[in-house]
Amino acid sequence: MKTMSSNHAILRTLPRVDDVLQCIAGGHDIPRTVLVDAIRETLSEARAEITTQKIMSEHTLQGIAARALVLAHSKTTPTLRPVINATGIPLHTNLGRAPMAEQVAEHVKQIAQSYSSLEYDLQTGKRGSRTGGIEQLLTSLTGAQAACIVNNNAAAVLLALSALCQNREVVVSRGELVEIGGSFRVPDVISQGGATLHEVGTSNKTHAQDYRHAVSHLTAALLKVHTSNYKITGFTSEVEMRELTNIAREMNVLSIYDLGSGSFVSFAGEPTVQQAIADGADIICFSGDKLLGGSQCGIILGGAEHIAKLHAHPLYRALRADKLTLAALEATLLMYRDIDHAKSQVPSLVMLHACPTALKEKAARLHEKLPPHLNAELTKTTTQAGGGSLPMMDFDSWAVAIRPSGNCTATQLEEQLRSTSIPIIARIQKNQLLLDVRCINESDFAYITAACDGM
Repeated sequence: MKTMSSNHAILRTLPRVDDVLQCIAGGHDIPRTVLVDAIRETLSEARAEITTQKIMSEHTLQGIAARALVLAHSKTTPTLRPVINATGIPLHTNLGRAPMAEQVAEHVKQIAQSYSSLEYDLQTGKRGSRTGGIEQLLTSLTGAQAACIVNNNAAAVLLALSALCQNREVVVSRGELVEIGGSFRVPDVISQGGATLHEVGTSNKTHAQDYRHAVSHLTAALLKVHTSNYKITGFTSEVEMRELTNIAREMNVLSIYDLGSGSFVSFAGEPTVQQAIADGADIICFSGDKLLGGSQCGIILGGAEHIAKLHAHPLYRALRADKLTLAALEATLLMYRDIDHAKSQVPSLVMLHACPTALKEKAARLHEKLPPHLNAELTKTTTQAGGGSLPMMDFDSWAVAIRPSGNCTATQLEEQLRSTSIPIIARIQKNQLLLDVRCINESDFAYITAACDGM
């Protein structure tokens, strides 16, 4: 009874909403409605704490006001925020994959802040094609007959299957029935596209004859899925795309190639988009925001007759890319008119091709700026491309390693950097906090130094 009585007494001391509002008035630009919601939520939490005797914080007017103001700030802060990528992974999916080049971002900004010629032909003064110019650029760069752009590669595969293979069979090797992030599985997308999956071969070996024996009057296409997020090694065999396209022509069916992380630049063991075109695939699908280094979208290349069916399909409008995506893609593709220029300007390519010696020198420059009490040291490390790309490639890199001292742990250090106004996302390895410099802009060194100074 005494406990209940004392709880009621404490509850009666909680301030009113108007009193808290008056206490925190001024000095901020938070809308009044947001403040009121935050105050009410804070008071509700305080009542729950008092009732359950789990007193987590001060319940004075000043204490409630401080808590409410912090909550109100969080309610007006976007959850999608810039971060500093100190993981060393250039195409980190959780961090938005490929960053845009400065000139690309500036072009997107201009398109976002003004009206644009999105579907207006400036030469004729009449309605124009939303993607016609970018598609011409894609065909020029790759040698494809025609192109189509949708909002991601999963959509690209779905559209291709829906428009070209509905109510018919699609033949796929068992070793290529992949699952990518978000539990997206090739068998599921084939089903959603209205086609029937016909598996051939085994998980480690598929031969040309497996495809030939599978083709019937029900077959629409032979689908090859590039395993861009994993590799099967050892006792294996697969049919390369050039041979598969020959089989498809021989059997009078389509050949579709899901490249996944399509690239215009060669990486060891990885097929390029240009090679896929040269191999003769009827349809090629790949991402725009991975190895290409552009905006998130799905790109489909292929024969003019097949691409025309994709554009005419009702699903295309639901999957088409928005104007900002198109602006970023076009500005990125223009950089590829000179491959060497692209390698030096497209951020993802710059990071993936960074020289280990240059990275060591860069890490040394960051190390020199960090406060001495951290006892930081340079360390050689390895990283990967990320984004489900180049799974067999390790990239030598350099990082500044901070070893925790006293009662502090590496996890606590990571949390401190992650909680700064511009979060610094690092990685922990062998109880050390690693700041891998591969993906860090040197212009951010001063901010990182200031954030580390309080650790």
